[in-house]
Amino acid sequence: MIMLLITVMVMSIWLAACGTKPAENGATGENDTATETETQTEAPTERTLTDAMGHEVTIPANPERVIASYLEDHLVTLGIKPAAQWSINNGSGLQDYLQNDLNGIPGIASDLPFEAMTSFSPDLIIMGSESTVEGEKYEQYNKIAPTYVLGDEVNKDWRQALLKIGEILNKSDVAQKALEDYDAKAKEIKEKVTAVTGGKKSAAALWLFNNKFYVVSNNVSSGEVMYNELGLAEPNVVKEASAKATGNWSEISLEKIAEMDADYLFLVNSDKGAGSEALQDAVWQSIPAVKTGNVFEFESTSSWLYSGVQANTQILEDIQSSIVK
Repeated sequence: MIMLLITVMVMSIWLAACGTKPAENGATGENDTATETETQTEAPTERTLTDAMGHEVTIPANPERVIASYLEDHLVTLGIKPAAQWSINNGSGLQDYLQNDLNGIPGIASDLPFEAMTSFSPDLIIMGSESTVEGEKYEQYNKIAPTYVLGDEVNKDWRQALLKIGEILNKSDVAQKALEDYDAKAKEIKEKVTAVTGGKKSAAALWLFNNKFYVVSNNVSSGEVMYNELGLAEPNVVKEASAKATGNWSEISLEKIAEMDADYLFLVNSDKGAGSEALQDAVWQSIPAVKTGNVFEFESTSSWLYSGVQANTQILEDIQSSIVK
């Protein structure tokens, strides 16, 4: 009888232990349910954001086929490969400075035809300017995919545009980190440039296109990098041109270029291979920076005509390699 009772007790204890072990390991029971709930809670969900034009746009949880024409610099910075990239000349004219990251991505015409946009099956469209969706265009694009308009006020400031696109794509932390890294790099290069220039040398960026010269405004693209980021002095002629500018680049005569007497000239030469006749002009040849060999030439495929973390970083590096020997 005693042996029978002992056997029953041992069996009871063993069964109890077997019954509780899975729950302790989280294999079954309430812990398993809790884990499932946590996983579901952490999964990203679609969000509704209001764009610059007041549209309430439902953003997919994980957009995989984004089209953000002429905003690709920001997409590259955020680690996003678009479904199609901005192009001109039937797809042959791309933003060359981004092609290390966008090689193989098909081009879409800069005017964004509805048929072409549909053919790429985007799940999110980001537009930079209100003018791109004027009239009934917004409704047409929005039928193809949810369409978010940054608006000119945001888009004209590349930093704000990057942060906003980071918010749209749920990558705000990546955008913020990219800006911090960029600022650190700009500071480092400024110190090296200042060590050479003493903080007193002036510079200007020129663009030669169809035998005409253009000068960059002081607060955009390479102008922002030269004057705001690196502290190079801004010639009065550039200040005057910037005050009247209606775009990033303003046409300027050779005589005005000679007047500015900049210590350094950075020349984007779109006429290279086509003669560059303006560079043979006597007035150009008389400019002090030309005489001293302080003209640094870049091809039109460079980033000097653009803005963004990718473009500006390349401009910083170009200026460093030009001035710092």
